[in-house]
Amino acid sequence: MGDEVLRVGLVQMKSAGGAEANLEKALAGVAEAAGRGAQIVGLQELFLGDYFCQTEDAARFDLAEPIPGPSSAALSEAAKRHGVVIVASIFEKRAEGVFHNSAPIFDTDGTLLGVYRKMHIPDDPLYYEKYYFTPGDNGFISFPTARGSVGALICWDQWFPEAARLTALRGAEVLFYPTAIGWHHSEKERYGISQQSAWETMQRSHAIANGVFVVAINRVGIEGGLEFWGGSFVSDPFGNVLARASADREEVLVVDCDRRLIAETRRNWPFLRDRRIDAYGEVGKRFID
Repeated sequence: MGDEVLRVGLVQMKSAGGAEANLEKALAGVAEAAGRGAQIVGLQELFLGDYFCQTEDAARFDLAEPIPGPSSAALSEAAKRHGVVIVASIFEKRAEGVFHNSAPIFDTDGTLLGVYRKMHIPDDPLYYEKYYFTPGDNGFISFPTARGSVGALICWDQWFPEAARLTALRGAEVLFYPTAIGWHHSEKERYGISQQSAWETMQRSHAIANGVFVVAINRVGIEGGLEFWGGSFVSDPFGNVLARASADREEVLVVDCDRRLIAETRRNWPFLRDRRIDAYGEVGKRFID
C-alpha cells in the first residue's frame, strides 16, 4: 500500500452501558482496525455511553469530562501504541455550565491535535441536544495528521453543505462524521427506508460536491425510544459507497481510500474552480425576503 492509499477504520458499536465498558470496547475496536492496517480510526458519536439526550436530566451533566481528561488520555495512549490517528466523540466539560459535543483528534504519536466542537445542535423528540450542548465556537477545522488531512463533523452537522464545504476548503481530504442516528419505534415502518436513504444520500453528496472521502460512523442497538440503524459507510469522491456496515451488528470496517481519486474527481468535476465566490454573500443571511 503506497502513500497514495489511505486506509480508514470505522468502529460501529452497541452501547455497553457505562463509560468504562464502552471505552474498553472502543479500544478493542481501534486495536482490531489497526491490526488490519487502518491508519485513521473513527468512533461513533458519544461512544462512551448510551445516547443520553433522549431526556432532559441535569444529572447527565455529570457524564461530561474535560479534554484532555481520562478518556482522551486512554485514546491518546492507544493512538501512540498502534500508530494510528483516532477521531473520537466525547461529552466535553469545558467549564461549569459550558458543555460541548466534541471530537478530539489524536495523531499517531498520541498528540492531541485539537478539538472540533459540534456546530449544529438539534432539538427534536428524543434528540434534546440543545439542553446539553453549547454550539461550537472554533469553526470548521482541517487537522493535518501524520496520515493526511482530516476533518471532523458530528451527526447533525452532516445535513449542512456549508459545514462540509468549509472543512474541505481548509484542506480536509477525508470528512469523518461520528453519528448517533436512528428510528423512533413508531416511525420506522412508515419512514424508515426514506430516512436512512436521505441520511446516506446527503453525505455522499458532500463527497461529490467537495471531491473528498466521507466516513460516517453510526451506532447500533435499541436504546430507550430509539433504534439506531448502523449502516456506517465510506464514500469515495464520486459518491460510490466503498463499504457499508450492517444494520444491527457491531462491526469494524477497514476501507482503502485512494487519494488519487481526489485529484481525478476535482479535475473532471471542477466544482471548486467554478464556484461563484463573488455571488454567495447572502448565504450568511438567515432568510432572504
